[in-house]
Amino acid sequence: GKSGSKIQSTPTKAGGDRYIPNRSTMQMEMANFLLTKENDPAEESPTKKEQQKAWAVNLNGFDIEEAKILRLSGKPQNAPEGYQNNLKVLYSQKMTPGSSRKNGRYIPSMPDRILDAPEIRNDYYLNLIDWSSQNFLAVALDNSVYLWNHTSGEIIQLLQMEHPDDYVSSVSWIKEGNYLAVGTSNAEVQLWDIQQQKRLRNMTSHSSRVGSLSWNSYILSSGARTGHIHHHDVRVAEHHVATLAGHTQEVCGLKWSLDGRYLASGGNDNLVNIWPCTQGDSGDFVPVQTFTQHQGAVKAVAWCPWQSNVLATGGGTSDRHIRIWNVCSGTCLSTVDAHSQVCSILWSTNYKEFISGHGFAQNQLVVWKYPTMAKVTELRGHTARVLNLTMSPDGVTVASAAADETLRLWRCFEMDPIKKKEKEKANSAKTSIIHQGIR
Repeated sequence: GKSGSKIQSTPTKAGGDRYIPNRSTMQMEMANFLLTKENDPAEESPTKKEQQKAWAVNLNGFDIEEAKILRLSGKPQNAPEGYQNNLKVLYSQKMTPGSSRKNGRYIPSMPDRILDAPEIRNDYYLNLIDWSSQNFLAVALDNSVYLWNHTSGEIIQLLQMEHPDDYVSSVSWIKEGNYLAVGTSNAEVQLWDIQQQKRLRNMTSHSSRVGSLSWNSYILSSGARTGHIHHHDVRVAEHHVATLAGHTQEVCGLKWSLDGRYLASGGNDNLVNIWPCTQGDSGDFVPVQTFTQHQGAVKAVAWCPWQSNVLATGGGTSDRHIRIWNVCSGTCLSTVDAHSQVCSILWSTNYKEFISGHGFAQNQLVVWKYPTMAKVTELRGHTARVLNLTMSPDGVTVASAAADETLRLWRCFEMDPIKKKEKEKANSAKTSIIHQGIR
């Protein structure tokens, strides 16, 4: 080299500019074995693979092979069904599709009780059962009315018609449950005191049988075969205070809304009328809405407990449809084909659901989700058409009366114990506020 240039020499210090590992301490044989095993085409026996998988699942809660996060090829793996990792971000969460998601509650397919209902009239247009807030079930069997105490199981014969050819055509409890209204085939509306088991009064204003009844405080509304609806003020001697003439045939469905603003009536003329609680300027009652879409008699009418302006109606054999209405706007919110005669509809107070009772051909009860109108379940057992439905005061049990001369009690709206406690707490808080206000 040239004079003055520095000559590079090997540094005298130990440890140079790169690290050379001491290979003597490594398990070269083990590494070589693993490498050759990985490249070995021979597969493990299925039994051994299953055994290893079982160990992995037991130890880790999932199969390691299935749950690898990084892969050289293929799609990212979903977590095994039902597996929940604390580090959820590491997995793409697998959503259970709505169709396969299990219903959260058990609905018994068999009735809780079956009661005999001998000589119950097989007449679609009559309303023969009603359940009171005091837990008495009133049942009209031909010319008699019986009360069944659901708490004690005691049965009382409340009345029997004087003339053998007359029969009871409707029953309805006042909200407080101490008075029962009874409509008869000879055009009477009777009022009975349950404590005394005595008839308080006999109201005669109709000219034909009274097949439907509904209470709004002290006003009792009755629908007759003529198509007329009468309002009775049960407090005064001149009880007949108004006549509603909106149907040309028998009124078979009649129900006041829970807030007392509207009366819904369904008739054999296929009409649904919505009546206001007050008279118009002319002094006459005129329907605020008339729905004409049903193609059969409308007996099933029911107001939604949580939406005061929503009404459900069901049509007879030539219609077979359930329709949901907004009575303020007059629009039909939804329609479902029930494929059989609809005799009755009840809304659940414990769930966002309603139940319908049917005739030919299945004679079943159907629980529906609202507002999706999806079927929750079908309850079968009656061997002839269902005539009427009514609900227990706690909203858990539905009683169905059918032409097979039986009453069946279905526990289809049983509440979850935690929700039940919460509801009871909310109700007790409401009543305590009311009492404080009164004081």
